[in-house]
Amino acid sequence: DVDLWRLFANLEELTQVSQSRNEGKEEVSRYFRGSLCQSHQTYCLNYSAAVFYLESLRQRDDFSIYLKWCEQNEQCRRLHLPELLVAPLHRLTRYPLLLKNIWKRSSDSTEKIMIYSIKEKVEKSIRDLEGKVKWLDNFQKFRHLQEIIIWPPLWDRDKRFFIPECLKHIFKDHTAEHILSPTNRHLLYEGKLTLAESTRFLDVYLFLFDDFLLITKTKRSKKKLGSADTGLICPSLTPELQTVIKEGGSCIVLDQPIPLDRLVVKSIDPLHVSVFGLRNAFLIQHENRYRQCVAAFLLQAQTEDIKKTWMTQITAAISCFTKSQETKKIALIKLSAESSEI
Repeated sequence: DVDLWRLFANLEELTQVSQSRNEGKEEVSRYFRGSLCQSHQTYCLNYSAAVFYLESLRQRDDFSIYLKWCEQNEQCRRLHLPELLVAPLHRLTRYPLLLKNIWKRSSDSTEKIMIYSIKEKVEKSIRDLEGKVKWLDNFQKFRHLQEIIIWPPLWDRDKRFFIPECLKHIFKDHTAEHILSPTNRHLLYEGKLTLAESTRFLDVYLFLFDDFLLITKTKRSKKKLGSADTGLICPSLTPELQTVIKEGGSCIVLDQPIPLDRLVVKSIDPLHVSVFGLRNAFLIQHENRYRQCVAAFLLQAQTEDIKKTWMTQITAAISCFTKSQETKKIALIKLSAESSEI
């Protein structure tokens, strides 16, 4: 079975709106001011999920055969389904240029004012749509991260702490899932690295947010997801993370999140670690409020370029976070000064 809405959304409605545009100046005005923008926004917000759903459907032999047969129809004009699905997005982005050309060629002053007003509205609609797409993408990604990132209890994460069974209920209500809230933070960078431990190398997956760094270890599962389940994977996730999910895996938090104002990143000279078989290594230090190092992670990237990218991303995130904190402090000082004057 194929979910037509997940694949095509409101494409039929969009087609009907598009076919009604050549009915005079008043109809053109209504077309651009009303139903066009709304219909396009509905379709565009579903587009990325539709493309990913299509990829999951292509894994089915029956669907692939039927799709090839449909694409041979002359009405498709030798275009494949992905090209047809993206066409409304391309059309929407071309409307401002089309309206600008109409405005230039128009000789009626009243008509020029109307066309210019419509062009401004369409451009604003596109900007609003871009903001909604980013928000929706961030929301879907965080919702999925909440499902695949596992936060072990304190007594499992660190064996130094002894918590009797009779006291464990105290900690159960203090879960950390709320940390991954799309309204509180943004994911800046992510990727797979290798963590060097005393006796082994561990595959880890790092999430760099705008206020902290989270280090997790990837856990594979023998039970893989079926083709029906893979269509539920958020399309904005990286290929590496999608692979982990398709294999039925998860990301288990290794240690507490490292706030960016307590994080120090250092490049490691190859001469110091080559004897351990490490290449492209760098060090992450977690410091407490007294600038004492409370945790350290020796990480290895696949290539020197990936290492440099990670260090650049982390350094930039620390800089942005520091500036934002300073701005907040200045604002609070000004607010306090104004309050005292009153």
